[in-house]
Amino acid sequence: MKFAIAIPQFYSDGEFDPAAFRAYLARAEELGFESAWTQEAVLGSWNQLAPTEAMTYAVACTERLRVGCVVYVSTLHNPVHLAKSLSTLDQLSRGRIEIGVGTGGPGRPFAAFGVDPERYVAYFTEGIALMKALWTEPRVTFDGEFWQLDGAAMEPKPFQKPYPPLWFGGARPPALRRAVRLGTGFFGAGSSPTARFAEQVHVVREALAEPGAPESFPIAKRVYVAVDDDAGWARRRVNAALEALYGHRSEAIEAAAVAGTAAHCVRELRQVIEAGAELILFTTLFDQAEQMERLAASVMPELG
Repeated sequence: MKFAIAIPQFYSDGEFDPAAFRAYLARAEELGFESAWTQEAVLGSWNQLAPTEAMTYAVACTERLRVGCVVYVSTLHNPVHLAKSLSTLDQLSRGRIEIGVGTGGPGRPFAAFGVDPERYVAYFTEGIALMKALWTEPRVTFDGEFWQLDGAAMEPKPFQKPYPPLWFGGARPPALRRAVRLGTGFFGAGSSPTARFAEQVHVVREALAEPGAPESFPIAKRVYVAVDDDAGWARRRVNAALEALYGHRSEAIEAAAVAGTAAHCVRELRQVIEAGAELILFTTLFDQAEQMERLAASVMPELG
């Protein structure tokens, strides 16, 4: 098993503490976390820093920790700019970057980004193809529906060859099969309950059994988690944080979160592992430094 931790991103205006941020990430390295991850929400009422900038700061604060975003809603990005930013960050980190991408689903405010809501999947798949070309080809000639290049070069390429690990999010079978076809790993969402994640893993493994599928294809899961001796307090805190994060109350999302005593969290997280997770991204939404210590001391050792 591999374990990851969320990078702190939630700060009100003027609240960011650089020293605390550096200390948190240094401690994550000391505690043995394999990687640390951001998430993306450009629009929303909760105070959330942008992922690429937070990742860049995190890379500068660490030496070994891998750093990623799960997921970029890459449909809403210009793929040329995104490819350049991530290639640069992979060079600056000497190859410690992980990239997660997703379509964002039909409910995104596509009009704010100049994207036709009827064509968002086409935007997504074409954008991924263009980024891969820019990362791997000396000169790119690309005649797409949305983007066109004629002999364009982008240098330097990513430090990792052919490009950093490319994790795909997704929930429905077409998206899961697309992940196997185009990506290098699948990352289950924090909003997916364990039973639903198990169903998604089943679809992924069916796709991996087909001819031409990749031999290596890791599976990961974000888990919103809160650990405390007072199980009721932990549940109330995480539910309130999830409501603020998603902008509404959702019993399904609350059911996906793991909250309670350390022993309870271990039992719930074992089910996530049994469902197919090879990497668990612990995402704590309050008291993040304290929660990270609790996870490392009383949860991770029980999970192997």
